[in-house]
Amino acid sequence: MKRHLSFCFVAVLFASAISLIAQGGAPADNLTPQQLAARAKAYNAPQIPYDAVPNFIKLPTGMYLGESMGVARNSKGHVFVFNRNGENSRLYEFDQNGTFVHEIGRHSYAFAMAHAVRVDPQDNIWTVDEGTNTIVKWGAADQRPELILGRRHEAAEGLIPTAIPIPPATKYGFNRPTDIAWDPQGNIFISDGYNNSRAVKYDKNGRFLAEVGTRGSAPDQMNTPHSIQVDNSGNVYVADRGNNRIQVFSNDLTLRALYDNVGSPWAVCITPGPHQYLYSSNSYPDSSPANMRPVTGEIYKMELDGRVLGRFGKAGKALGEFSTTHAMDCKNENELLIAEIASWRVQKVILKPTAGQVSSNK
Repeated sequence: MKRHLSFCFVAVLFASAISLIAQGGAPADNLTPQQLAARAKAYNAPQIPYDAVPNFIKLPTGMYLGESMGVARNSKGHVFVFNRNGENSRLYEFDQNGTFVHEIGRHSYAFAMAHAVRVDPQDNIWTVDEGTNTIVKWGAADQRPELILGRRHEAAEGLIPTAIPIPPATKYGFNRPTDIAWDPQGNIFISDGYNNSRAVKYDKNGRFLAEVGTRGSAPDQMNTPHSIQVDNSGNVYVADRGNNRIQVFSNDLTLRALYDNVGSPWAVCITPGPHQYLYSSNSYPDSSPANMRPVTGEIYKMELDGRVLGRFGKAGKALGEFSTTHAMDCKNENELLIAEIASWRVQKVILKPTAGQVSSNK
Protein backbone atom coordinates (compact mmCIF):
# COMPACT_ATOMS: atom_id res chain seq x y z
CA MET A 1 0.00 0.00 0.00
CA LYS A 2 2.83 2.40 0.83
CA ARG A 3 4.51 1.69 -2.50
CA HIS A 4 1.25 2.41 -4.32
CA LEU A 5 0.78 5.73 -2.53
CA SER A 6 4.40 6.74 -3.16
CA PHE A 7 4.08 5.81 -6.83
CA CYS A 8 0.94 7.89 -7.30
CA PHE A 9 2.39 10.84 -5.38
CA VAL A 10 5.51 10.88 -7.56
CA ALA A 11 3.36 10.64 -10.68
CA VAL A 12 1.45 13.74 -9.58
CA LEU A 13 4.69 15.58 -8.82
CA PHE A 14 6.10 14.70 -12.21
CA ALA A 15 2.94 15.87 -13.94
CA SER A 16 3.24 19.23 -12.16
CA ALA A 17 6.95 19.57 -12.86
CA ILE A 18 6.65 18.61 -16.50
CA SER A 19 3.98 21.22 -17.13
CA LEU A 20 6.30 23.86 -15.71
CA ILE A 21 9.37 22.94 -17.72
CA ALA A 22 7.81 21.93 -21.02
CA GLN A 23 9.25 24.81 -23.03
CA GLY A 24 7.13 24.38 -26.09
CA GLY A 25 6.89 20.60 -25.73
CA ALA A 26 3.83 18.53 -24.90
CA PRO A 27 2.18 19.79 -21.68
CA ALA A 28 1.43 17.37 -18.87
CA ASP A 29 -2.25 17.11 -19.76
CA ASN A 30 -1.22 15.69 -23.15
CA LEU A 31 0.81 12.90 -21.57
CA THR A 32 -0.74 9.47 -21.37
CA PRO A 33 -1.17 7.66 -18.05
CA GLN A 34 1.50 5.24 -19.27
CA GLN A 35 3.98 8.10 -19.78
CA LEU A 36 3.28 9.54 -16.34
CA ALA A 37 3.64 6.09 -14.81
CA ALA A 38 6.97 5.59 -16.60
CA ARG A 39 8.30 8.87 -15.20
CA ALA A 40 7.14 8.00 -11.72
CA LYS A 41 8.78 4.57 -12.02
CA ALA A 42 12.07 6.16 -13.07
CA TYR A 43 11.95 8.56 -10.13
CA ASN A 44 11.34 5.58 -7.84
CA ALA A 45 14.41 3.79 -9.22
CA PRO A 46 16.95 2.61 -6.64
CA GLN A 47 19.13 5.29 -5.10
CA ILE A 48 22.80 4.83 -5.99
CA PRO A 49 25.00 5.74 -3.02
CA TYR A 50 27.80 8.18 -3.81
CA ASP A 51 30.40 10.51 -2.38
CA ALA A 52 31.38 13.98 -3.59
CA VAL A 53 35.05 14.95 -3.40
CA PRO A 54 35.43 18.33 -1.68
CA ASN A 55 37.43 21.01 -3.53
CA PHE A 56 38.48 18.72 -6.38
CA ILE A 57 39.21 21.63 -8.72
CA LYS A 58 42.04 23.74 -7.26
CA LEU A 59 42.25 27.25 -8.67
CA PRO A 60 45.12 29.69 -8.16
CA THR A 61 44.42 32.57 -5.79
CA GLY A 62 42.20 35.17 -7.39
CA MET A 63 40.92 32.89 -10.16
CA TYR A 64 37.27 31.79 -10.32
CA LEU A 65 35.44 29.43 -12.63
CA GLY A 66 32.30 31.44 -13.21
CA GLU A 67 29.49 29.50 -14.86
CA SER A 68 30.80 25.98 -15.49
CA MET A 69 29.37 25.05 -18.88
CA GLY A 70 31.49 22.10 -19.99
CA VAL A 71 33.83 19.50 -18.52
CA ALA A 72 35.80 16.67 -20.12
CA ARG A 73 38.80 14.44 -19.46
CA ASN A 74 41.52 13.10 -21.76
CA SER A 75 43.26 9.71 -21.63
CA LYS A 76 45.70 10.98 -18.98
CA GLY A 77 42.87 12.05 -16.71
CA HIS A 78 43.53 15.75 -17.28
CA VAL A 79 40.38 17.84 -16.88
CA PHE A 80 39.24 20.57 -19.25
CA VAL A 81 36.68 23.10 -18.03
CA PHE A 82 34.95 25.55 -20.39
CA ASN A 83 33.29 28.39 -18.53
CA ARG A 84 31.74 31.82 -18.77
CA ASN A 85 33.71 34.26 -16.66
CA GLY A 86 32.62 37.88 -16.71
CA GLU A 87 32.36 38.99 -20.33
CA ASN A 88 34.76 36.27 -21.47
CA SER A 89 34.69 32.53 -21.93
CA ARG A 90 37.72 30.60 -20.70
CA LEU A 91 39.08 27.10 -21.33
CA TYR A 92 41.18 25.79 -18.43
CA GLU A 93 43.23 22.60 -18.11
CA PHE A 94 43.75 20.82 -14.76
CA ASP A 95 45.76 17.68 -14.06
CA GLN A 96 44.26 14.41 -12.85
CA ASN A 97 44.34 15.68 -9.27
CA GLY A 98 42.45 18.86 -10.11
CA THR A 99 45.52 21.13 -9.96
CA PHE A 100 45.53 24.05 -12.41
CA VAL A 101 47.85 23.60 -15.40
CA HIS A 102 47.14 26.51 -17.77
CA GLU A 103 44.60 28.31 -19.92
CA ILE A 104 44.02 27.39 -23.57
CA GLY A 105 43.12 29.84 -26.34
CA ARG A 106 43.08 32.97 -24.21
CA HIS A 107 41.27 35.84 -25.99
CA SER A 108 40.46 33.45 -28.80
CA TYR A 109 38.27 34.75 -31.60
CA ALA A 110 36.32 31.50 -31.16
CA PHE A 111 35.24 32.25 -27.58
CA ALA A 112 32.31 34.46 -26.61
CA MET A 113 29.65 32.33 -24.91
CA ALA A 114 30.96 28.92 -23.87
CA HIS A 115 28.61 25.96 -24.01
CA ALA A 116 30.48 22.63 -24.17
CA VAL A 117 33.90 21.01 -24.24
CA ARG A 118 34.57 17.40 -25.23
CA VAL A 119 37.70 15.32 -25.80
CA ASP A 120 37.73 12.87 -28.72
CA PRO A 121 39.36 9.40 -28.65
CA GLN A 122 42.61 10.88 -30.02
CA ASP A 123 42.76 13.40 -27.13
CA ASN A 124 41.92 16.40 -29.29
CA ILE A 125 39.93 19.03 -27.38
CA TRP A 126 36.76 20.42 -28.99
CA THR A 127 34.97 23.56 -27.84
CA VAL A 128 31.40 24.48 -28.72
CA ASP A 129 30.67 28.19 -28.41
CA GLU A 130 27.07 29.32 -28.89
CA GLY A 131 28.07 33.00 -28.97
CA THR A 132 30.41 32.69 -31.96
CA ASN A 133 28.51 29.79 -33.60
CA THR A 134 31.79 27.90 -33.96
CA ILE A 135 33.13 24.49 -33.03
CA VAL A 136 36.94 24.35 -32.76
CA LYS A 137 39.22 21.32 -32.65
CA TRP A 138 42.33 22.02 -30.55
CA GLY A 139 45.18 19.61 -31.31
CA ALA A 140 46.19 17.06 -28.70
CA ALA A 141 49.90 17.81 -29.12
CA ASP A 142 50.10 21.60 -29.32
CA GLN A 143 46.54 22.67 -28.36
CA ARG A 144 46.31 24.92 -31.39
CA PRO A 145 43.22 25.16 -33.65
CA GLU A 146 43.21 22.37 -36.26
CA LEU A 147 39.64 22.44 -37.57
CA ILE A 148 36.94 25.09 -37.33
CA LEU A 149 33.28 24.40 -38.07
CA GLY A 150 30.84 27.27 -38.43
CA ARG A 151 31.60 30.96 -38.63
CA ARG A 152 31.59 33.83 -36.19
CA HIS A 153 29.11 36.50 -37.14
CA GLU A 154 30.72 39.82 -38.07
CA ALA A 155 29.77 42.76 -35.87
CA ALA A 156 29.14 44.84 -38.99
CA GLU A 157 26.51 42.35 -40.15
CA GLY A 158 24.30 42.98 -37.16
CA LEU A 159 22.99 40.48 -34.65
CA ILE A 160 21.84 37.03 -35.69
CA PRO A 161 18.03 36.94 -35.48
CA THR A 162 16.86 35.09 -32.40
CA ALA A 163 13.11 35.64 -32.58
CA ILE A 164 10.77 33.21 -34.27
CA PRO A 165 10.65 32.62 -37.19
CA ILE A 166 14.29 31.53 -37.16
CA PRO A 167 16.08 31.75 -40.54
CA PRO A 168 16.44 28.32 -42.19
CA ALA A 169 19.49 26.33 -41.09
CA THR A 170 22.37 25.97 -43.51
CA LYS A 171 24.69 22.97 -43.94
CA TYR A 172 27.78 24.66 -42.57
CA GLY A 173 26.28 27.37 -40.40
CA PHE A 174 25.15 27.08 -36.80
CA ASN A 175 22.73 29.11 -34.73
CA ARG A 176 23.71 28.70 -31.07
CA PRO A 177 25.12 25.12 -31.13
CA THR A 178 25.29 23.18 -27.88
CA ASP A 179 27.38 19.97 -28.01
CA ILE A 180 29.50 17.56 -30.07
CA ALA A 181 30.17 13.79 -30.28
CA TRP A 182 31.87 11.25 -32.56
CA ASP A 183 31.15 7.75 -33.82
CA PRO A 184 33.82 5.00 -34.01
CA GLN A 185 34.66 6.05 -37.60
CA GLY A 186 35.41 9.62 -36.52
CA ASN A 187 32.26 11.18 -37.98
CA ILE A 188 31.21 14.33 -36.12
CA PHE A 189 27.73 14.91 -34.66
CA ILE A 190 26.62 18.34 -33.45
CA SER A 191 23.48 19.41 -31.59
CA ASP A 192 22.40 22.79 -32.98
CA GLY A 193 20.84 24.08 -30.70
CA TYR A 194 18.91 27.02 -29.19
CA ASN A 195 17.79 28.75 -32.38
CA ASN A 196 18.26 25.93 -34.85
CA SER A 197 16.59 22.70 -33.74
CA ARG A 198 18.54 19.87 -35.29
CA ALA A 199 21.34 17.33 -35.09
CA VAL A 200 23.96 17.46 -37.87
CA LYS A 201 26.43 14.82 -39.09
CA TYR A 202 29.79 15.64 -40.70
CA ASP A 203 32.67 13.40 -41.72
CA LYS A 204 35.97 13.60 -39.85
CA ASN A 205 37.17 16.38 -42.16
CA GLY A 206 34.08 18.53 -41.62
CA ARG A 207 32.14 17.64 -44.79
CA PHE A 208 28.35 17.78 -44.35
CA LEU A 209 26.64 14.37 -44.51
CA ALA A 210 23.16 14.57 -42.98
CA GLU A 211 20.84 16.40 -40.59
CA VAL A 212 17.59 15.80 -38.75
CA GLY A 213 15.21 18.06 -36.89
CA THR A 214 13.03 21.14 -37.09
CA ARG A 215 11.48 23.09 -34.23
CA GLY A 216 8.52 21.28 -32.69
CA SER A 217 7.44 18.45 -30.41
CA ALA A 218 6.64 15.68 -32.90
CA PRO A 219 9.04 12.73 -33.33
CA ASP A 220 12.10 13.89 -35.32
CA GLN A 221 11.44 17.47 -34.20
CA MET A 222 13.35 19.16 -31.38
CA ASN A 223 13.07 22.00 -28.90
CA THR A 224 16.51 22.94 -27.59
CA PRO A 225 18.65 19.91 -28.44
CA HIS A 226 21.08 20.54 -25.61
CA SER A 227 23.49 17.60 -25.46
CA ILE A 228 24.53 14.76 -27.77
CA GLN A 229 26.37 11.42 -27.47
CA VAL A 230 27.15 8.42 -29.73
CA ASP A 231 27.52 4.79 -28.62
CA ASN A 232 29.92 2.10 -29.86
CA SER A 233 27.39 0.99 -32.50
CA GLY A 234 27.09 4.50 -33.90
CA ASN A 235 23.64 5.27 -32.51
CA VAL A 236 23.10 8.95 -31.69
CA TYR A 237 21.46 10.15 -28.45
CA VAL A 238 20.11 13.72 -28.42
CA ALA A 239 18.95 15.38 -25.21
CA ASP A 240 15.81 17.11 -26.48
CA ARG A 241 15.59 19.34 -23.44
CA GLY A 242 12.54 21.44 -24.26
CA ASN A 243 10.51 18.34 -25.11
CA ASN A 244 11.58 16.48 -21.94
CA ARG A 245 12.99 13.47 -23.74
CA ILE A 246 16.02 11.78 -25.24
CA GLN A 247 15.72 10.95 -28.93
CA VAL A 248 17.78 8.03 -30.25
CA PHE A 249 18.76 7.95 -33.92
CA SER A 250 20.62 5.50 -36.10
CA ASN A 251 23.98 6.57 -37.53
CA ASP A 252 22.25 8.01 -40.60
CA LEU A 253 19.93 10.00 -38.29
CA THR A 254 16.81 7.86 -38.63
CA LEU A 255 14.69 7.92 -35.47
CA ARG A 256 14.81 4.69 -33.46
CA ALA A 257 13.48 5.45 -29.97
CA LEU A 258 12.23 8.11 -27.55
CA TYR A 259 13.01 8.06 -23.81
CA ASP A 260 10.57 10.42 -22.11
CA ASN A 261 10.72 9.14 -18.54
CA VAL A 262 13.71 11.00 -17.05
CA GLY A 263 12.49 14.56 -16.72
CA SER A 264 14.26 17.37 -18.58
CA PRO A 265 17.62 16.06 -19.87
CA TRP A 266 20.11 18.92 -19.95
CA ALA A 267 23.20 16.71 -20.16
CA VAL A 268 23.79 13.17 -21.39
CA CYS A 269 26.97 11.10 -21.19
CA ILE A 270 27.80 7.57 -22.40
CA THR A 271 30.54 5.52 -20.76
CA PRO A 272 33.29 3.76 -22.74
CA GLY A 273 33.95 0.02 -22.54
CA PRO A 274 32.22 -3.08 -23.85
CA HIS A 275 29.09 -2.49 -21.73
CA GLN A 276 28.10 1.12 -22.08
CA TYR A 277 25.77 3.07 -19.81
CA LEU A 278 23.86 6.28 -20.41
CA TYR A 279 23.76 9.02 -17.78
CA SER A 280 21.11 11.74 -18.03
CA SER A 281 20.68 14.77 -15.78
CA ASN A 282 17.24 16.14 -14.88
CA SER A 283 18.50 19.67 -14.29
CA TYR A 284 16.75 22.79 -13.12
CA PRO A 285 17.51 26.52 -13.24
CA ASP A 286 17.56 28.63 -10.08
CA SER A 287 14.55 30.52 -11.42
CA SER A 288 12.37 27.40 -11.34
CA PRO A 289 9.36 27.46 -9.01
CA ALA A 290 10.10 25.95 -5.62
CA ASN A 291 7.45 23.24 -6.01
CA MET A 292 9.34 21.86 -9.02
CA ARG A 293 12.64 21.32 -7.24
CA PRO A 294 11.71 18.23 -5.21
CA VAL A 295 11.51 16.27 -8.47
CA THR A 296 14.54 17.75 -10.22
CA GLY A 297 18.30 17.75 -9.87
CA GLU A 298 18.83 13.99 -9.92
CA ILE A 299 21.01 12.11 -12.41
CA TYR A 300 19.86 8.80 -13.89
CA LYS A 301 22.01 5.80 -14.78
CA MET A 302 20.45 3.91 -17.68
CA GLU A 303 21.02 1.07 -20.08
CA LEU A 304 21.32 2.22 -23.68
CA ASP A 305 17.85 0.82 -24.36
CA GLY A 306 16.38 3.35 -21.92
CA ARG A 307 15.92 1.13 -18.86
CA VAL A 308 16.62 3.11 -15.70
CA LEU A 309 19.00 1.28 -13.36
CA GLY A 310 19.18 3.87 -10.62
CA ARG A 311 19.51 7.54 -9.77
CA PHE A 312 21.53 9.76 -7.49
CA GLY A 313 21.59 13.34 -6.28
CA LYS A 314 19.04 16.09 -5.81
CA ALA A 315 18.69 19.80 -6.43
CA GLY A 316 20.73 22.05 -4.16
CA LYS A 317 24.03 23.85 -3.68
CA ALA A 318 25.63 21.83 -0.90
CA LEU A 319 28.45 19.39 -1.62
CA GLY A 320 26.93 16.39 -3.40
CA GLU A 321 23.86 18.30 -4.53
CA PHE A 322 23.48 19.59 -8.08
CA SER A 323 22.61 23.14 -9.05
CA THR A 324 21.68 23.19 -12.74
CA THR A 325 23.91 20.42 -14.07
CA HIS A 326 25.02 21.54 -17.53
CA ALA A 327 27.56 18.89 -18.52
CA MET A 328 28.98 15.57 -17.35
CA ASP A 329 32.12 13.55 -17.99
CA CYS A 330 31.77 9.79 -17.45
CA LYS A 331 35.04 8.49 -18.87
CA ASN A 332 35.14 6.34 -15.73
CA GLU A 333 31.78 4.65 -15.20
CA ASN A 334 31.59 5.21 -11.45
CA GLU A 335 33.56 8.46 -11.26
CA LEU A 336 31.73 11.39 -12.82
CA LEU A 337 32.62 15.04 -13.19
CA ILE A 338 29.61 17.36 -12.96
CA ALA A 339 29.71 20.95 -14.31
CA GLU A 340 27.12 23.24 -12.73
CA ILE A 341 26.04 26.71 -13.80
CA ALA A 342 24.46 28.15 -10.67
CA SER A 343 27.14 27.05 -8.18
CA TRP A 344 30.14 27.99 -10.35
CA ARG A 345 31.85 24.67 -9.79
CA VAL A 346 32.83 21.24 -11.08
CA GLN A 347 32.17 18.37 -8.69
CA LYS A 348 33.84 14.98 -8.73
CA VAL A 349 31.31 12.31 -7.75
CA ILE A 350 32.21 8.71 -6.93
CA LEU A 351 29.39 6.19 -7.17
CA LYS A 352 29.31 3.19 -4.87
CA PRO A 353 27.29 0.56 -6.76
CA THR A 354 25.23 -1.87 -4.77
CA ALA A 355 25.49 -5.62 -5.23
CA GLY A 356 23.01 -5.49 -8.11
CA GLN A 357 24.79 -2.63 -9.83
CA VAL A 358 28.37 -3.82 -10.09
CA SER A 359 30.38 -2.17 -12.84
CA SER A 360 30.62 -4.13 -16.07
CA ASN A 361 33.80 -2.40 -17.17
CA LYS A 362 36.13 -3.76 -14.55
